[in-house]
Amino acid sequence: MHSNSKSESYAAAGVDITAGYKAVELMKKHVARTKNEGCLDDVGGFGGCFGLPMAGIEEPVLVSGTDGCGTKVKMAILMDKHDTIGIDAVAMCVNDIICCGARPLFFLDYIACGKNIPEKIAAIVGGVAEGCVQSGAALIGGETAEHPGMMPVEEYDLAGFAVGIVDKKKILDNTGMAEGDVVIALPSTGVHSNGFSLCRKVFDIDNNPDSLYVPNEKLGGRSIAETLLTPTRIYVKPVLALLEKVDVKGISHITGGGFYENIPRSIPDGLCAKIDKSAVKVLPIFEAIAEAGNIPERDMYNTYNMGVGMSIVVPASEVDAALEILKAHGEDAYVIGEIVKGDEKIILE
Repeated sequence: MHSNSKSESYAAAGVDITAGYKAVELMKKHVARTKNEGCLDDVGGFGGCFGLPMAGIEEPVLVSGTDGCGTKVKMAILMDKHDTIGIDAVAMCVNDIICCGARPLFFLDYIACGKNIPEKIAAIVGGVAEGCVQSGAALIGGETAEHPGMMPVEEYDLAGFAVGIVDKKKILDNTGMAEGDVVIALPSTGVHSNGFSLCRKVFDIDNNPDSLYVPNEKLGGRSIAETLLTPTRIYVKPVLALLEKVDVKGISHITGGGFYENIPRSIPDGLCAKIDKSAVKVLPIFEAIAEAGNIPERDMYNTYNMGVGMSIVVPASEVDAALEILKAHGEDAYVIGEIVKGDEKIILE
């Protein structure tokens, strides 16, 4: 704790720098959980240092990704539950870079808040640390910025970025994808971190928040609020295990824009992912959203993951091996389509 560093004038303007020091002290135990072989120093310096693990890598390429949690943060604020939203922040970044075949190395977070309440900030960072543990990344730094006047004292926003490493020859670039390859789905845990503005509208969250806490039979007795706040699934370790054994042709992290925007990003020109909608295991929360908002099926698949958080393309000859590996690592993976010739990139039928 910086006992000599305090400013009564700054505090009167709405910024308590001593609260920031306390938050750092509280979060150190969470950061310690994430240390891996590349960590070189402790949190609290001016920059996070990390030594690149080069064993077995001939031509290292760094892969980076940055994202936030969108208006899912408002759900955390409404529920006054702040210990899982950090998992979402990490997931949105590491799930992206794994699509290139990269292993996450480290993560940094950024929290902007109306008022720095050390215990709340530490809870948020605790979630970030849990996401880092799940993905094998080290939390080597971050920033908490108190912004009085820019947002109410109880509000905050959360974002971050991850850096990973991959051998250049192992970068997934979809050039080997071919007609007859198979599309495998990795199930999501729910809405993940996209489409919450639409959720807030269809469930009238801003005007009728109490309705969110009523147990819902269609959601297995869970409330809408609890279901929506479920953290984004992190797919890093199962996918890394798959990459070691199977010739993966392409990976898509299904986020904002749903199937129609994300799956085509891993499909080369001249080919098309033909998805069997009847094979997709749609989660009840998506049925509830569609019903509450009278949303057309096309719009649902163009906004949400619908129960598929990630799609992976593998050769037909390796489907059984891929499913076995993924299931051994906790993923209830299943086939949802195939690669065919065509210029549309994706067809759902």
